[in-house]
Amino acid sequence: MNDGVTAQATPISDADPLCRLSSASLRESYATGRLSPVEVAAAAVDRAEVVQARFNAFTRIDRAAALAAARESEARWRKGAPLSPIDGVTATIKDIVWVDGWPIRYGSPSTPTSPCEADAPAVARLRAAGVTIIGLTTTPEFGWKALTDGPLSGITRNPWDPDLTPGGSSGGAAVAAATGAGVLHLGTDGGGSIRIPSSFTGIVGLKPSYGRVPAYPASAFGTVAHIGPMTRRVDDAASMLAAMSGVDPKDWLQGPARMPPLDTIPRSLEGARIGVWSTPPCGIVDPEVAAVFGDVVENLSRAGANVTPIDLPDGDVLDIFNVLWFTGAASRAAALTAAQKSALDPGLAEIVAQGEAFSAVRYVQAMAARAAFGLAMDALLARFDIVVSPATAIPAFEAAHEVPPGSGLTRWIEWAGFSFPINLSQQPAAIVPCGRTAAGLPIGLQIIGPRGEDERVLGYARDVETRFPAFFL
Repeated sequence: MNDGVTAQATPISDADPLCRLSSASLRESYATGRLSPVEVAAAAVDRAEVVQARFNAFTRIDRAAALAAARESEARWRKGAPLSPIDGVTATIKDIVWVDGWPIRYGSPSTPTSPCEADAPAVARLRAAGVTIIGLTTTPEFGWKALTDGPLSGITRNPWDPDLTPGGSSGGAAVAAATGAGVLHLGTDGGGSIRIPSSFTGIVGLKPSYGRVPAYPASAFGTVAHIGPMTRRVDDAASMLAAMSGVDPKDWLQGPARMPPLDTIPRSLEGARIGVWSTPPCGIVDPEVAAVFGDVVENLSRAGANVTPIDLPDGDVLDIFNVLWFTGAASRAAALTAAQKSALDPGLAEIVAQGEAFSAVRYVQAMAARAAFGLAMDALLARFDIVVSPATAIPAFEAAHEVPPGSGLTRWIEWAGFSFPINLSQQPAAIVPCGRTAAGLPIGLQIIGPRGEDERVLGYARDVETRFPAFFL
């Protein structure tokens, strides 16, 4: 990691200054009356429309709803009675999470166009905090892959290079964050869907501990799927996570247990016990990614951290994940008509067919193997304060391809080896930008902590941001 990066244009360089402010800056400006939530919302919507025309990151931009919510926020701030520290901060929701009054299409032509009649719990909590929701962001069909393109919304493009993918499946949210079309962005992550696009677009993303953020309706992909924040700065992600967190009775899978609190305890890399995971269970690490990660580890050591190379616990995590992911896809497709199934994204149709072929016994065996792997991961994380790895094994590649052309790979999972195992074991994992390729593309660092210790992960991410700010947007 090098804090002396050469200055260059970034996806947010040409945005209105109002679109570059953090939630903390907006809070201070609202409290003093220097800015109004209404003017900030209008600037964010203007920016979203520009971003949509350039990169296709939105499925809905609702100026009227955003300005109405912003006017209510403005009135609260004038009375000195904001609902929360993020009252009036602009936000987007991935088009896979329910929003009252808006159709949620899951990236699929097979879904109904009728509006939802309730907010998902995470959205309801954001509304209760007073955020201004400006629109919905793109996803591949049913969020099935780590790219963002599909039959309903077309191709979402990377703002660092429009010929490239922003990753996925929360690619639209990542593009919106990187370009300044809102401050807080809700994504989902079943195998890397927050973390991969965060890395490819140079932003901060967090897959929280499973159960930290309630989910309803439950994901077809089960308990590998998480809901979390995507932002440009760590403190924005922390504020958003705090607003979304808690137990909700609609989420039975969440269970009754409460997570450790999200306290703001400072964390320092100096003296930290850090496990260094550098070899994914599948795929090959790109040389530029490996070089940047090696530089990161060296800098962590220079900062006083105690770094120790590690490997993942034993277990065929690729096979386990494939069984769970493919059967989840098959379960989602079971509600479709034959005609709708025939119109699915071809790659999704392939994994649906594979999922349909798995037996119930095979599924139960995969769940048992997952439990053993998760137990071993808990034991591994007990030895360290955090584990770090590259966010992805490769940088962004050509859009509309599931795997890099010419790579010899067949499925996105094969190049996402630093992501999907952590969905199996459910630890919190944050992505922070840590470098760039020779072509100027972002490279991310993954910070993993024990289950429930989301605050610890964010604390160390915040220390990375403080020490090495040049790569943060």
